[in-house]
Amino acid sequence: MDIFVDTADLDEIKEAESWGILDGVTTNPSLIKKAVDSAQGDMSLDKHIVEILETVDGPVSLEVTEIKQEKMVKEAETLYEQFNHINENVVIKIPVNTAMKEGDDNFEGVKAIKTLSETGIPVNCTLVMKPNQALMAAKAGAEYVSPFLGRIDDHIRNRIGLDRGEDYPKGIYYPSELTERVRDFHIRDKISKEELDDVVYQNQEVMDLFDWGNDHGLFSGIDLVWSMKNILDNYSYETKIIAASIRSARQVRQCAELGVEIATIPFSVIEDMMVHHKTSEGMKAFDQDVIPEYKSILDG
Repeated sequence: MDIFVDTADLDEIKEAESWGILDGVTTNPSLIKKAVDSAQGDMSLDKHIVEILETVDGPVSLEVTEIKQEKMVKEAETLYEQFNHINENVVIKIPVNTAMKEGDDNFEGVKAIKTLSETGIPVNCTLVMKPNQALMAAKAGAEYVSPFLGRIDDHIRNRIGLDRGEDYPKGIYYPSELTERVRDFHIRDKISKEELDDVVYQNQEVMDLFDWGNDHGLFSGIDLVWSMKNILDNYSYETKIIAASIRSARQVRQCAELGVEIATIPFSVIEDMMVHHKTSEGMKAFDQDVIPEYKSILDG
C-alpha cells in the first residue's frame, strides 16, 4: 500500500521522506495557508507549493476552489500548467458533487472529472462518502477516489446517538459491529420476534429501523472502503482508492488488509503506526544483551 501524508507542512513532509516510506502528498488550500503562516521567513503560497512538489517524488494533490464545471476545469488547467512542470507530479482534487442545497446540479464534479481526464490531467476525486459516488467518478475517468473514513464514522455515530451530543476524541476507533448491535437493540425494543414476519413488509417505521444508525447499509468508514474496493475490482477500473480522513493506525491496517492502494495519513498516525510497548520492551532487552567483546568486533 502506498502511503501519502495528509499535510502541507514542509518539515513533516521532509521527515516522512527521510524515513523512506513517503509515496505522495495530499493538500488543500487551508493546509497550505496554515503551513505558510507557521513557516519562518517570507514564503508565498506558490513558492510553498513549488517546494512541496520538488520534495516529493510522487503525486501531490492540489485542490480547486470553484463549484461549476467550467470554472473547476479552468482552475485545474491553471494549476496544472503553472506547477506540473516542476516535477511532473501534480494531481487535481475535484469534489465528486459540489451541490450544497436542494436544486443544485449534482453532476458538476463528475462532468469536470470527465473533461479533465480526456485532456490527460489526473484527478483525485474527493469528498466521496458512498460507493455509488466512487463508481460514478471511476466511470468519468478519475485516477483516484478519496473516501472519507473518519467523517463517515462521525456521521454514523451521530445518527445513532453514541456521542450523546458531547465531544468525543477523533482518534477513537469505531467498530462497525457496535452500530449493528445498537441497531439490533432498537429493533428488538420496537417489535417482538413473533411480530417481525408480520410487520416487516408492512410497517415503514419498522423498516426504517433496519437502516437506522447506518448509511445505506454501511456501518463504518471501513465498510465504505470495502464496498468501494469490491465494486471497482468487479469491473476492473484502473481508478485507485486513496483512503482519506484516517483517524487511527487500526484504520490503516484494515485498509491494507482490504487491498486499498493508498492511504493518506496524518503525520501523528504515521508515527503511531511504528509504536508498540512490547517493541520498546524488547529493545531494552537487546541493549542489555550487548557485551563489550561483541561491541569491540563491530567497532573494528
